[in-house]
Amino acid sequence: MVKRLSMSDAECPVARALDAIGDWWSLLIVRDAFDGVRRFSEFQKGLGIAKGILSGRLRHLVAVGVLDQAPASDASAYGEYVLTEKGHSLFLVIVALRQWGETNLYAPGEQHSTLVEADGLTPVPPIELRSSAGQKLDPRDTRVSKVGQSLKRQCVP
Repeated sequence: MVKRLSMSDAECPVARALDAIGDWWSLLIVRDAFDGVRRFSEFQKGLGIAKGILSGRLRHLVAVGVLDQAPASDASAYGEYVLTEKGHSLFLVIVALRQWGETNLYAPGEQHSTLVEADGLTPVPPIELRSSAGQKLDPRDTRVSKVGQSLKRQCVP
């Protein structure tokens, strides 16, 4: 088995984010946590994931501060996993992946789950990236300022 390369020291924020939560099991665990899943057995049953893999992913998500372990809310002997503030900040990532999947991975008219507002009726509108002036941005409207490069050199006059 090939050992996974750590990107935890990378200069690129995308690489560091993928190092922390980039495998698909971790993202599905976070998705389920947003849906109210809190117990190991609930994650295991809902995802159909092997217990050893789930245990490792949960341990990792706790270690990187996405989840925290808490006493059971029903005072039973079982612990629960709860999203931390860092975990809650992944909401837009999960929604963006959902919306990308809805747009690109379903045939027209094919049924799928839908994210709706709390009223249960209103679909959540597509996420849009906006400039500081409020204009919609696409990849042509942005640049990455790499470590060691001056922002002035990268800006178009």
